Amino acid sequence: MSAPRPVTLADLAREAGTSRSTASRALSGQGYVSPAVRKRLMAAAERLGYVPNASARTLKQRRSRVVGVVVSDLGNQFYGRLAAGVEQVLREHGYQMALVGDNSDAHEELTAARTFLAMHAPGVILTPGGPEATSLLLRSGVPVVEVDRHMSAGDAVVIDNVRGGRDAVQHLISLGHKRIAHLGVDTEFTSDVGRLDGYRLAHVEAGLPLREGLVLRLGIHEPTAEERISELVTREAPTAIFAANNILAEQAWHVLRGRGLALPRDMSLVGFDDVQWMEMVSPPITVVEQPTIELGRRGASLLLRRIAEPESAATVELLQPTLLVRGSTGPPRGA
Repeated sequence: MSAPRPVTLADLAREAGTSRSTASRALSGQGYVSPAVRKRLMAAAERLGYVPNASARTLKQRRSRVVGVVVSDLGNQFYGRLAAGVEQVLREHGYQMALVGDNSDAHEELTAARTFLAMHAPGVILTPGGPEATSLLLRSGVPVVEVDRHMSAGDAVVIDNVRGGRDAVQHLISLGHKRIAHLGVDTEFTSDVGRLDGYRLAHVEAGLPLREGLVLRLGIHEPTAEERISELVTREAPTAIFAANNILAEQAWHVLRGRGLALPRDMSLVGFDDVQWMEMVSPPITVVEQPTIELGRRGASLLLRRIAEPESAATVELLQPTLLVRGSTGPPRGA
C-alpha cells in the first residue's frame, strides 16, 4: 500500500477557491490577503491537514526560519535554561531553534556551524569553544551572537564574571576566611578567566596574600576532579572553597560529604550558577546566581536585531550576577 500523497499548496488553493499565489501570501504572512480570504484558507489548511514544505521555502528564499544554537554541554542545567531563554524570544518572533551540544569540542562546534550553513540558517547563537566556528559563519555572511563567552570582535551577551568571582570571595573574607580555595576550569574562556580574576582581585583588595597552591584549575570533564579536590583539601587545609561553576560545586560538595566535613562548621562552600540541587541539600548552597534565561533571551534579541540591521555596530551586553547567601557559608571553625 503506497503512502498517501502530501497535500500541496495547489490543493489548498483549490479547496479554498483562491489562486496559489494568494494561498502562499496568506500562509507566509507576506503580502496582502483580505481577512475573510485568510480565514477561509486557514480553515481549509486545517481541514486538509496541510503542512508547508519548509525545505522548498528555504531553497526559494535562500534562508530558513530555523536559528542554530550551539551550547557546550546539554547535560548541564545552565545550558538548558540558556536555551530556554533563546527559544522564548525566537518563538515570539516566528522562528524555531535547532539545538546542538558540542561537548566543549572545537571540532564538533565547527561541524555544527557547517550544518547550519547547509540549512541556510538566518543566524547562529553559540557558547564559543574557539574562534573557528564564529569566523566561518561570519565569513559566510551568517550573523552570530556569542553568549556566556566572548571570543570575537562581534556581538555577544556575557555575565560580569569578574564581579561574580569578587563578590563570592569578598563574602567569604568578610566572614573571616583567609585560606580560600578556588576551583576553576583550565581554559582561556572569558567566563573561567574572569571568575579567577575576581577571586584574585578580592584578595588584593583585602590585603590578603595570594597562595597559588589554593588555586586548582581542572580540565573540562576532568575524570579525576573529585580526587584532585580531595588532595587539595588535604594539602592546603582551606577553610572555604569557591567553586567557579555548578559542576565543580557539586563535585566539591561530594568530596566534603565523603570526608565527613560539615557545612559550614568545618568548611564553607560558594558555587557559581544557581541550579536546582543547591537548594535541595542541607544546608543549601551559597551561590553566585546568573540571570541565565535572560542571558538566552538577550542573545536571541541581539541576533534578531543583527539580522534586521546587518550594518549596525557590534554590541556586547554585560549582565550582572547576584550573590545569594545561604546556609553553606559561615565563619571559619574556631573564629
